[in-house]
Amino acid sequence: MIPAWATTEGTQAYTARFHEQAAPGYFRQAQGLWLSSIGIGTYLGHADPETDARYVEAIQRAVALGCNVIDTAINYRFQRSERCVGEALRRLMAQGFRREELIIATKGGYVPYEGDWPEDPWRYIEEHFLRTGIARREDFVGGHCIAPAYLLHQLDQSRHNLGLETIDIYFIHNPEEQLTAVPREEFRKRLRAAFAALEEAAAEGRIRFYGTATWTAYRVPAHAPDALALVEVEAIAREVGGPDHRFRFVQLPYNLAMPEAALRRNQPRGEGWGTLLEVAADLGITVWASASLMQGRLTRSWPLWMQRTFPEGFSEAQRALQFVRSTPGITTALVGMSRVPHVEHNLALIRLPPLSPETTIEILNTLRSSR
Repeated sequence: MIPAWATTEGTQAYTARFHEQAAPGYFRQAQGLWLSSIGIGTYLGHADPETDARYVEAIQRAVALGCNVIDTAINYRFQRSERCVGEALRRLMAQGFRREELIIATKGGYVPYEGDWPEDPWRYIEEHFLRTGIARREDFVGGHCIAPAYLLHQLDQSRHNLGLETIDIYFIHNPEEQLTAVPREEFRKRLRAAFAALEEAAAEGRIRFYGTATWTAYRVPAHAPDALALVEVEAIAREVGGPDHRFRFVQLPYNLAMPEAALRRNQPRGEGWGTLLEVAADLGITVWASASLMQGRLTRSWPLWMQRTFPEGFSEAQRALQFVRSTPGITTALVGMSRVPHVEHNLALIRLPPLSPETTIEILNTLRSSR
């Protein structure tokens, strides 16, 4: 197991490796760390050795080119993505990179299975979690569970897959999944218990921070059945962890087709309403954007007016990624990259400063008027 975790000194040393290449604003400071504004994701791809090999190479190349944020989840490719990250980290350490330079995040909540879909998923759950006493039948909503013992079991499995003593950020994966089957008050109890377990894990050094990685919860209208209010979620963290709680990160889709985090005022804020990005800033919570390229669907069909807001020579993918990482309140834009050429293409942005706030606001205003 690789010891240590990302530190202020380590991540600052990482940025120093790129002092000649990185434009101002490429690295950002948050939660005492220096993070690259582009992070590598590991969601897509077949569960096979060929994809494994490509991910290991892509992660190594990303770190070598200035990306120190690596995001995965235990259920991605049936645990194979975590293991690819672990293998890449071992190779990177052998190449002279230090654990303290890199920010590693993973997620738990969905049943990960092993290698492929089982013939009978529920039988798998019974054998691995119910009969062993890790969770109860009523804790599961389909293949999703946030019961404390289950999350801690999954956390330790992730540590084993990654080969890390300490994970920097552990996200509860799509907690809103629970709201499809349980009343909201029961959901709050479950989330409170999950947060208490993760606060304990942080005190023990198994994680440094935790958060929520959502798909719909922070984007939908406030009255939607799966909506979550960030102020209420953070209040639960304060209940169990006090003012120094470790709930410091959220992750949600944000891109040109899904700009709700910056446009939709669906979050309680004081006596009124604000956007997710505004409320997160109020609370000191760091926001990562997932699906920055919407799984490749934002790499074509750009309107002419938007093309003109970027310098010549940008590809559609680079324009989409540049918009996301330039949005005020977004610390890191995650993009899935399983091939070295994609890594090299996307990380060419390290040499370019973010768009000006005025340009980003112009794009957002145009998006607002077209919705």
